[in-house]
Amino acid sequence: MAGRPHKPNAMDQYHKLLQHIIKEGTRKEDRTGVGTYSVFGYQMRFPLTEGFPLLTTKKVPFRAIVHELLWFISGDTNIRYLVQNGVNIWNEWPYQHYLEAEGLAGKYPKYSEGWKAALKTFKERIINDPAFAAKWGELGPVYGKQWRNFEGVDQLAKLVEDLRRNPDSRRHVVSAWNPPEIPKMAESGLPPCHTLFQFYVAEGRLSCQLYQRSADVFLGVPFNIASYALLTHLLAQACELEVGDFVHTMGDAHLYVNHLNQAKEQLDRAPRALPRLRLNPEVRDLFAFGIDDIALQDYHPHPAIKAPIAV
Repeated sequence: MAGRPHKPNAMDQYHKLLQHIIKEGTRKEDRTGVGTYSVFGYQMRFPLTEGFPLLTTKKVPFRAIVHELLWFISGDTNIRYLVQNGVNIWNEWPYQHYLEAEGLAGKYPKYSEGWKAALKTFKERIINDPAFAAKWGELGPVYGKQWRNFEGVDQLAKLVEDLRRNPDSRRHVVSAWNPPEIPKMAESGLPPCHTLFQFYVAEGRLSCQLYQRSADVFLGVPFNIASYALLTHLLAQACELEVGDFVHTMGDAHLYVNHLNQAKEQLDRAPRALPRLRLNPEVRDLFAFGIDDIALQDYHPHPAIKAPIAV
């Protein structure tokens, strides 16, 4: 289905970012060994009243985005909930930690066919073996932990309270960057890439700005845009506000070397009209939203484009 005719919208900025990195990016080595083309300091703004900012030039799995955000909001840091619900975006990091801790990394070189096959077995054990999942599915004190228990502070609960009580405050900030816990996060997961976000209320509209220290532009950024746009919608409904803008500020914005062809393929596709988000109007508590309370309408994207994750 071709979908509704396209007129220029805020998601066209994403294509401009891809083009900018391809044209201007600096070739850099990185922690994963894959290599990137990178720019530093980039910002996009998405007016949420124009439609839900989910890419149409490739299919992005919206249900996975919803599950991940609800997982963050719940404070969970174990991948078992995600894997049980068919969301596999976090699997590679605890899997690689498991291989290294068990002395199996030499047997299964990273990205080899044996590595991929053993990853499937790892995922099955996460689903079916609670004890195994408790030990090896744990990512450490990552996003959900910091959002809900940052040195004893429930940042999300306080955010909701403050937005309702004092919407004009300039302190509506949530941080996932907790320096003493970064080494623990890095053992089996990743230090937070989307590190800090701030909300702003003006004329009854709620806007969000995210600072992302490291942005995997082909695979990660489409998720990040949609996730924080969705969080803004959920908070707005919970606080009896309308939505404003989502502002995405990036530090190191990069394309992995092995994503260049996929990015160019995407750039050859014509964008389509943005979908619309529908929330259950009966839910007025941020922490009460479930997967069935959140739906996307009129999403008619081009087919998905596969690309490898750099671990």
